[in-house]
Amino acid sequence: MEPSMKAPLVRLLCAAALLSIFPAKAAEVSVAVAANFTAPMQRIAAEFERDTGHKVQLAFGATGKFYAQIRNGAPFELFLAADDATPMKLEQEGATVAGSRFTYAIGKLVLWSPKPGLVDGKGEVLKRGAFAHLSIANPKTAPYGAAAMDVLRKLGLADTLAAKLVTGENIAQAHQFVASGNAELGFVALSQVWADGRLTSGSAWLVPGDLHEPIRQDAVILAAGRDKPAARALADYLRGAKAVAIIKSHGYGR
Repeated sequence: MEPSMKAPLVRLLCAAALLSIFPAKAAEVSVAVAANFTAPMQRIAAEFERDTGHKVQLAFGATGKFYAQIRNGAPFELFLAADDATPMKLEQEGATVAGSRFTYAIGKLVLWSPKPGLVDGKGEVLKRGAFAHLSIANPKTAPYGAAAMDVLRKLGLADTLAAKLVTGENIAQAHQFVASGNAELGFVALSQVWADGRLTSGSAWLVPGDLHEPIRQDAVILAAGRDKPAARALADYLRGAKAVAIIKSHGYGR
């Protein structure tokens, strides 16, 4: 080959290699994410951006509030809820891309305190009642809050502990109330206090699944994400091996 032809050929091969790594048109996807999934989603989004070239805009909050925002025209393209009922409802209302809903994680509820030894392994601390405040997420808008109330009712403690409840707007705020000391203990998502196979601090009781409705967390591509390659790419990525490993490392089931 003539030397004069080598340089253009090298540039062409480099360009082809780059196109094989990143999509021809890198795009951005706007995602509404349940507050309990904050830590794993931040990690997944970073990996997704590196692997695909797409950009991710994340908003975290209560599933019920996101539902209202989506129905009022919020331009989210992908929704990761804290339950399966809300994405199904949006699907039935025609606000999603048909056939795009799937379960990305199974949530686990935990009674947690940053104080070592306060919460025992069977949750008997709730029956003793030797605390001033118990934090939960708003059961009307946050599935983890609804699950917490299921537990208290099953244990016959809903009325007994009603005066001690401190309600956060979402599970992130419920966790913050406990972490800051405004409540001695609270029902939070295991993912908020669990990383790499261990409890990050304090003491906890992993609530048995038969004490509350399953926390099946579904994702769905919203109408605004129709024909948006980045939305479809992220939905697919969430089901891939790298994302699944991150999800499991934060204490979720699959």
